[in-house]
Amino acid sequence: MNIFTTIAAAEIPYVNFPSIDGGVLDASEWRGRPYLVVNTASSCGFTRQYSAMQKLYDKYRDDGLVVLAVPSDDFNQELNTDAAVKDFCELNYGLDMPMTSRLSIRGKDAHPFYKAVKSEGGFVPMWNFSKVLIGNEGQVLGTWGSLT
Repeated sequence: MNIFTTIAAAEIPYVNFPSIDGGVLDASEWRGRPYLVVNTASSCGFTRQYSAMQKLYDKYRDDGLVVLAVPSDDFNQELNTDAAVKDFCELNYGLDMPMTSRLSIRGKDAHPFYKAVKSEGGFVPMWNFSKVLIGNEGQVLGTWGSLT
């Protein structure tokens, strides 16, 4: 299993994500800033990674890093509602990073961000807590699997 892949010169369009709080997270507002997108699931064995994600966000948010949690039930391990996901993450992990509503990350129903990452760089999350790092200019800097 390849846990790290660099995708050379792939640029991802800035797209909107539906926010778990309602409204929209507009990735174009992150232009000029790096952002890490992580597909998450509350009932996964890797769920403890929420703590590390929050720690990373706390350490670098003032420097411009955005860490975006993308809850997904594509692997049948996410809670049934956005409200349940939000409550779980806030109560158990103190998350205050941006979080989308529950989204599909694979296949024909995948969110446009994940479709772009697949078409531009060939990366498709193989499990929960896969990561995509987008650089200051919208380029994919790297992708990581669940073990990182």
